[in-house]
Amino acid sequence: MADDGPVERGFPHLETVRAAITALYRRLSYDTVQTFAASVAPADVAFCDTDDLYLGAQRVAHELVRHYRLPDARLIVSFRAMSHAANVELAAGPEYFVELNDRFRAHRRDIGAALAHEVTHVYLHRLGLSFRGTRDNEILTDTVTAYLGAGWLLLDAFRQDAASSQKLGYLTPEEFGYVLAKRAVVFGEDPSVWFTSAQAYEAYAAGRERARRDERQPPLTAAGWAGRRRYARDRRQARDQPAGGADTGLPYAFSPDGPGPLRVSFPCPTCHQRIRVPVRGRVRARCGLCKTVLECDT
Repeated sequence: MADDGPVERGFPHLETVRAAITALYRRLSYDTVQTFAASVAPADVAFCDTDDLYLGAQRVAHELVRHYRLPDARLIVSFRAMSHAANVELAAGPEYFVELNDRFRAHRRDIGAALAHEVTHVYLHRLGLSFRGTRDNEILTDTVTAYLGAGWLLLDAFRQDAASSQKLGYLTPEEFGYVLAKRAVVFGEDPSVWFTSAQAYEAYAAGRERARRDERQPPLTAAGWAGRRRYARDRRQARDQPAGGADTGLPYAFSPDGPGPLRVSFPCPTCHQRIRVPVRGRVRARCGLCKTVLECDT
């Protein structure tokens, strides 16, 4: 939690975020991801200043548990002074003890955001899905929170003015926007209508533009003129050097396929699993992981 301090911006964790999306699809499957088509509704996690602090926190926690379909999980919420926004004790269950920072006693509108991250920890713990290292595992948790419909709360908790700043989670605001934009494409929703923070909307717009760049990378037909020109040059080089192919330094890579045609591999713009197709002009590829159908010009 950044409080009255500098907030990291941009996309420094993008590769880990993409790996998290791939890992989520591999662990859950396409069909299970599709069951999260409805995001957490603002009304379900709204917290009025006149609400009882503990009863209100338990109500919001229950809504998030319901969102993740964890009916046998019970969250016991308490408050204490600490440096982090929240902490959850990942035991065997069914009871999980969540501690929230004391500052949320006075900033109740963000209790839902803090609990969203912690309930996702419980969800991933039960799935047995984790990354090595605290940093990467927290990035995984933030990414899953956003992709499965609760992470817009974390981005909306980002606020800055001349005197103070607040950000929850380990992703930058723009990275939250990136994941939310990826989700928006899959489920056809616009999370920006729920933002109460102007800074959250700006970060979402930046993340959305970065996500759209994934959809405009060659060999996808949506690639721009410059990308297509670079791709054609790298393809000629790969054909001239069939033994090793061309090291383009770009997401796509060429490789020979024995006596058959040259092949190109590239990341799926939805789940980032690599797809490999023959280089033979216009082809339609379907990602085996997220079922996305891709129009390619190889």
